[in-house]
Amino acid sequence: MIDAIAEAEGISVSTKQFKSMVGKGLIGDVPVMLAKPQTFMNASGESVGQLVSYFKIPLNQVVLIYDDLDLPFAKLRLLPKGGHGGHNGMRSVIHHLKQSRDFPRLRVGIGRPTGMMGAIGFVLRAFSKEEQEVLDSTFLRGLQAVRIMLLEGFNKSATFVNTPAPQPPENVEEMKIT
Repeated sequence: MIDAIAEAEGISVSTKQFKSMVGKGLIGDVPVMLAKPQTFMNASGESVGQLVSYFKIPLNQVVLIYDDLDLPFAKLRLLPKGGHGGHNGMRSVIHHLKQSRDFPRLRVGIGRPTGMMGAIGFVLRAFSKEEQEVLDSTFLRGLQAVRIMLLEGFNKSATFVNTPAPQPPENVEEMKIT
């Protein structure tokens, strides 16, 4: 998701700072910092905590984007705050933000493994070509959500993300007015 945002907004995420690859730029006229922690996921709070502390970033201006087994594949959910929900990376971030849970997060659903595959193998595997195509459109929706959040506010962005898009009728006959 960060790569998609960076590419769309022309932000180079190429500076190493506080165990993250970081890029600074503008989305619209809003200055942003994009960061991709380079630690193991379970220790990502080390990087996030250091960046927030060093740059004195108010927590309501931090948006954590992460994968979530508990959301269906490619579904997005934007929340203003919350717990870790069993996600070890989120647990680490909360710990390194002095136990604060008061920061927005954009969850990207990856679904649960099926069959005998364990969660660790599932989250570390590469996506299939078909899955990547679906994720690419999810990332575009995530990019739109971030733009809306920065330019029009969190609530408008949350409505955009969390309200299901109307589904077109499966049968064209249903569209005819009699």
